[in-house]
Amino acid sequence: MEPPKPIVRKEEDTTLKKILIIGAGAQGGPCASILTRDKDVSEIILADLNLELANRIKDRLKSDKISVVQVDAAKIEDIERAARGVDIVINLTLCRFNENIMKAALRCKAHYVDSAFADPIWTQFLENQPIEIGNQYKNAGLTALVGCGGAPGLVNVMARYICDKLDVVDEIHIKVGDRLLEESGEVIKIWEPKWCPEIALGDYVDDPIVFEDGEYKKHPPFSGIEQYDFPAPVGRVLIGYHSHEEPVTLPRFIGKGVKYVGFKYPIDPIAAAFVKMGFASADNLEVKGVSVAPRDVLLKLVHPPVDTFFTENEHTSNQPPKSAHPYLLEIKGQKSGESQTYKIWWPSSLVTDARDRREIYNKFGTTNIAVALPIVAGAKICMEGKAERGLIAPECIDPMEFLKEMANTGWSVKFHEMLYREVSVQ
Repeated sequence: MEPPKPIVRKEEDTTLKKILIIGAGAQGGPCASILTRDKDVSEIILADLNLELANRIKDRLKSDKISVVQVDAAKIEDIERAARGVDIVINLTLCRFNENIMKAALRCKAHYVDSAFADPIWTQFLENQPIEIGNQYKNAGLTALVGCGGAPGLVNVMARYICDKLDVVDEIHIKVGDRLLEESGEVIKIWEPKWCPEIALGDYVDDPIVFEDGEYKKHPPFSGIEQYDFPAPVGRVLIGYHSHEEPVTLPRFIGKGVKYVGFKYPIDPIAAAFVKMGFASADNLEVKGVSVAPRDVLLKLVHPPVDTFFTENEHTSNQPPKSAHPYLLEIKGQKSGESQTYKIWWPSSLVTDARDRREIYNKFGTTNIAVALPIVAGAKICMEGKAERGLIAPECIDPMEFLKEMANTGWSVKFHEMLYREVSVQ
């Protein structure tokens, strides 16, 4: 596997940009809110099948830059109609619509970026196949950037940042922690994922991919369990393998002899119980003469996270974070023949206290920037000609360029970095 190719700089395009966002869900509102405040953006089209939801976002933002349109992402012609004349399409819908949106963006000669991906690209990565639509984007002089949110996304960028320091990369361990900073007092809790419930459930039920001994291997859900000690205030957390994009793309693009990439996430006993009981199944059951899929029932009852965008205000933004949810990378390798291990971690929300939350809200009109800001940064890098053409993942972008783009857009990533060196005195 080859390391990332050097980025060929092109003359930067400084014209104002026109952007199509498809998906007015939990991330569509924050993404639009960030872009309405961006001086480099002239127009934002927010598209969704639910026109009422898209209009609620438009009414909240009160910006002349934004317009809304009804689009059925299952219909390529619908997407093409909305995408004509735009510079980039930001896909914030379900992964099952990715292929349609990628094809429509390509036909409209627009760049493309999403926050997560699935088949057919997932399998093409695993089988080390050429990605045909990537070749089509490259031939058209366009970039398709996949998996560019918080995780995957910023996690990949930070992994590349560390890997660039090493001559040889042996192992990349991605670990996510979680700790409530204030007990809610609730004795009985519900399952309430902070992102799309359908995707969250799928990540729990799918067999996690782990890159081991230079090969992609499947593990059972909730396997590889360990107690891991995260930096304060999180402490010890029970984590296990979790289906995610990073172990799929990092081995292909990082190179440097990497032999292991794994992603571990906190064990959610409520989600685990649902999965073990069969509530993640899409197979219909007969219940009192009615045919119903357990998965459909569960997803119908889950509280939609989109509501949080509409309830944010100056008062809520003054409140300190309710939980600590760090991303931590432990990367082992060699530099000049010496064994080295790096640890790097940062808050997934990109905020550490009430002051951060207040400042972010004043800048962007939302505190929910963990996915939206990296996807905006990735989109701008694509449009500015600072990324390779074709299909790429975030680790293909110069990490310093990416972090500077986030800072220039309005918020710097603050992270901790530690180096452990193996020393032997003869």
